[in-house]
Amino acid sequence: MRTTTTIATGMRGNSAARGCQDAVAKSGWKRLETGGTTLRKISTAATRMVHPCKWQATQVNYASKQRRPRTFAASSTTDAPAEETFEYQTETNRLMDLIVNSLYSNRDVFLRELVSNASDALDKVRFLALSDSSQLGDRPDLEIKIQANKDSNTIVIEDSGVGMTKSDLMDSLGTIARSGTAKFMEKIKESQETHDANLIGQFGVGFYSAFLVADKVTVQTKNNADSTQWIWQSSMGSTSYSVKPDDGEPIKRGTRITLHLKEDAEEFCDPAKLQSLVKTYSEFINFPIKVWGEKTVPKEVVDVEATEKAREEAKKKAEEEGKEPEEVKEVMKTEYENVPDWIVQNENKPIWIRNPKEVSKEEYNGFFKTTFREFLDPLAQNHFNVEGTIEFRGILYVPGMAPFDSQQNFSGKSNNIKLYVKRVFISDEFDTDLMPRYLNFIKGVIDSSDLPLNVSREILQESRITRIMRKQLIKRSFDMIKEISKREDKSDYNTFWESFGKNIKLGIIEDSDNKAELAKFLRFYTTKSGDETTSLDDYISRMKAEQKDIFYLAADNKEAAENAPFLEQLRKKDFEVIYLTEPIDEVAFTNLGEYQEKKLADVSKEDLALGEETEEEKQKEEKVAEEFKDVTDFMAGVLGGKVEKVVISKRLSDSPAILVTSKFGWSANMEKIMKAQAMGDSNAMEYMKGRKIMEINADSPIIKDIKSRIADNKNDPQATEVVSLMYDTALLTSGFPVENPRDFAKKIYDTMTFAAGLSSDARPSESGIPAVEPEVVDPEDPW
Repeated sequence: MRTTTTIATGMRGNSAARGCQDAVAKSGWKRLETGGTTLRKISTAATRMVHPCKWQATQVNYASKQRRPRTFAASSTTDAPAEETFEYQTETNRLMDLIVNSLYSNRDVFLRELVSNASDALDKVRFLALSDSSQLGDRPDLEIKIQANKDSNTIVIEDSGVGMTKSDLMDSLGTIARSGTAKFMEKIKESQETHDANLIGQFGVGFYSAFLVADKVTVQTKNNADSTQWIWQSSMGSTSYSVKPDDGEPIKRGTRITLHLKEDAEEFCDPAKLQSLVKTYSEFINFPIKVWGEKTVPKEVVDVEATEKAREEAKKKAEEEGKEPEEVKEVMKTEYENVPDWIVQNENKPIWIRNPKEVSKEEYNGFFKTTFREFLDPLAQNHFNVEGTIEFRGILYVPGMAPFDSQQNFSGKSNNIKLYVKRVFISDEFDTDLMPRYLNFIKGVIDSSDLPLNVSREILQESRITRIMRKQLIKRSFDMIKEISKREDKSDYNTFWESFGKNIKLGIIEDSDNKAELAKFLRFYTTKSGDETTSLDDYISRMKAEQKDIFYLAADNKEAAENAPFLEQLRKKDFEVIYLTEPIDEVAFTNLGEYQEKKLADVSKEDLALGEETEEEKQKEEKVAEEFKDVTDFMAGVLGGKVEKVVISKRLSDSPAILVTSKFGWSANMEKIMKAQAMGDSNAMEYMKGRKIMEINADSPIIKDIKSRIADNKNDPQATEVVSLMYDTALLTSGFPVENPRDFAKKIYDTMTFAAGLSSDARPSESGIPAVEPEVVDPEDPW
């Protein structure tokens, strides 16, 4: 929210003083009306600040308190008006202290505010000159000049704008939050004249930001409507200001502000500092801003050595030929020297205010590289202009690559969205208010006509303007991504996806309103995509008629997914399965839930539906389940609480068994990811783990062997060992960690021993040499 008063430009204000109301809201002020003059309903906290001894609720009518001259420097009968000293309106000095110390958190903005005021003054005189060319008079150049003087510790800011009369000075600089700009705009509306004046200031406290760095401010001004040049003076902490005719250096038209800097503000006397501030905040102001400094210029000087050498050579040649030496011209060389001069700081023009049809691709790319310090061309840009009840324009870019150091930094500030108000830079720290976190890679410039210059984060968060802007920026960003995805050259979108794919997945998790739109941008490897990624739309276009769901499998990498036993029957039925190979993928798919009215189905979870089943197939499954009921019951008894149940699998064709998880718990892949979290909650982890269900392949020889064994002996120890080993093996192939690695290793070694035909009792000796069985000797044997 900006409440800025212009000196050279007519002060900044608003019809209802929203500026001060928002600015001091946190200090306890309930309502501040300054359409001139009324301060109402001061809260207890604010009243204590203003009236320490009278803190009851108050109502002060400033309009009833007229300015009263305190002293006169000369008789009122003299031709030249005498200096007059006036009291600020009641408690205005207190309010000014609050504004200066609370409204602005960064004192660098003082120059932005004063330059914006000067720009308003120039806009005003340009507008007046449209109907009366004499307004420009003998000062036709419309410009702003800034000069620092280290010896006197001052900064002078001068413009050739409209200037102010005595009444302007008293009305504007003597009343906080009274804006000459707002008043000027009201007159324009009343007269209903067409105009192109783009006045920045709409509030009335910006001028007083000068006291952030100055303890004394002098304003010299001359208006065409007033034959006298006036000077206004005031000091920080003073309860009064003075106005008198100015007999100093004449000003043809405009305003000159002199800031007498505080001791701790000497850094602003450096021309390089002033140039930097202008470049940062006011680079795109319409009028030239000139800062007095040093610039390097070429200079032709005599090269003494080269000249002497040339003359000696000419003389020597003449002596050899017996002639008189010819005159040799001086040899010149170019040197560079620093000379003091006015240097224009805002030569770059804001391309976002131009017609997009008139801006070339090279200009877009050049602006992107210069503004955001990039070295690669952007992948896309969107130049837009929003008109209506809310007006703003700007340019958004999709960078050519992700940042080197912050690709995964979704929590930090990106500073990628630069907010301007009427071409005046405000901040690049509002990116999280204007863009959702997942779009923090988008870079751009936004120029609003409705936000105030001194806008704060609190104002942005509560502003209807911000909500409209945010919605539009998201839409424009989606348009850029969609345009890249539809290009014939797929390499551009591959580059985008490699750099910013995680951002899109994060958006599906965080932005429920736009997750369906974001899902169109997803790209994954599948069982049929080969080395290329595919979109969900392309996947759906290849779905078989009997396939109802979109199948996916989460794994550590593509190779692990390709070899997972969950895909055996799916491959035989020619169903395509999406591979989720990044930790964020499964969370994104879980939040997405469905796409194009098709459910996303994890092939590693229970009750997987592989299309519609015929009545014959259902009867066959029931028959097999009944036939192997003794096997499933036996295995469930052996495994006990390790699994919830054992069932016949529909998804296996080669492997004897796998472990799937319940529908509403974590998959094996997600369980592994969550265990790797350094700050994970072990209690919540146990609650979220999926229940394990063992599925067995009825056609596997191992399962059939178990069936035959338990048919003879329901407590067959060999069958028990096979089931136990099968469970541990299924843990591995299904993506779970082995619960007891030592026991698992022992089972493997025992199996290896059995396969080698060795006795399970055979043990190596301590020396590593196989032990020799002792020979039993018969004492009666003669041999």
